[in-house]
Amino acid sequence: MNFSEMLNIGLMQGFAGLSLFSVLLLMGLGLAIIFGQMGVINMAHGEFMTIGAYTIFLGSTLSEKFAPSFIPYYFPVAIGVAFVLAFIAGWLVEWALIRHLYKRPLDTLLATWGLSLGIQQMFRTGIGPKEVSPTLPDWLLGSWAPHPGLDIPINGLFVLALTAFVTGAVMLALYRSRWGLRVRATVANRQMANAVGINTSKTDRLTFAIGCGIAGVAGAAFTTIGSTGPTSGSLYIVDAFLVVTFGGAASLLGTVASAFGIAQTQSISEFFMSGSMAKVLTLSMIVLILMMRPQGLFASKVRR
Repeated sequence: MNFSEMLNIGLMQGFAGLSLFSVLLLMGLGLAIIFGQMGVINMAHGEFMTIGAYTIFLGSTLSEKFAPSFIPYYFPVAIGVAFVLAFIAGWLVEWALIRHLYKRPLDTLLATWGLSLGIQQMFRTGIGPKEVSPTLPDWLLGSWAPHPGLDIPINGLFVLALTAFVTGAVMLALYRSRWGLRVRATVANRQMANAVGINTSKTDRLTFAIGCGIAGVAGAAFTTIGSTGPTSGSLYIVDAFLVVTFGGAASLLGTVASAFGIAQTQSISEFFMSGSMAKVLTLSMIVLILMMRPQGLFASKVRR
């Protein structure tokens, strides 16, 4: 194997890491917003991702059955629907369950873990226990070859662009909107935010719903690189929490940096060793760094 072939393989392996990075970042963004503001440990976050993934599958199935001519266009529409459905589900969960458990993080962990098991059973009963995959539009298939021997999947490019768009939109909303101003005030000092007239309860509900909606978009992106089953979201929840913890709670910049580092380390390691050993190596590096920086890469100082 010559140097050019090795370079092409390395670049394609790195791009595979970017696809994983995209899903982890979208999952981590929602968790970072929720945990950073409310201190809620949402173990059901992966199920909101699965809602988004199943939305894409149902959109594909309905388009094939009732409107075949709409197949080239259903995917972007289904991404928007995935966000809306996960947003509504998150809004209802916060209203019915989470708002009663604030300042009780261990209770939120247990309650949302039970919720995740219940949602998984709903998926098994309503859709089926087997993994499913949507029919992707033709424009998402194939690869782009910038030069011979280097093939970059088009669906990976699309997921990367979608992630960049969502991340930019979240950043813009946090620093250029009234909702973002209320969120930052609540994170900095909840009591003072209440004192100046900010309805922190409504802000919490909206923030939780937006975080769940972003997880729905992560699920939509996930369908381009893997099949969907009732437990698909739970396979990513641990990695998503690692992203948030490693990057630093309440730090979106840390979330981006940690998602990139974790995804690339795992992807490149898998080229030289088995998947399980690559996972062990990644976790070992995270533990060592957290021993030196317990607050994460980009710790934010907040007052409760």
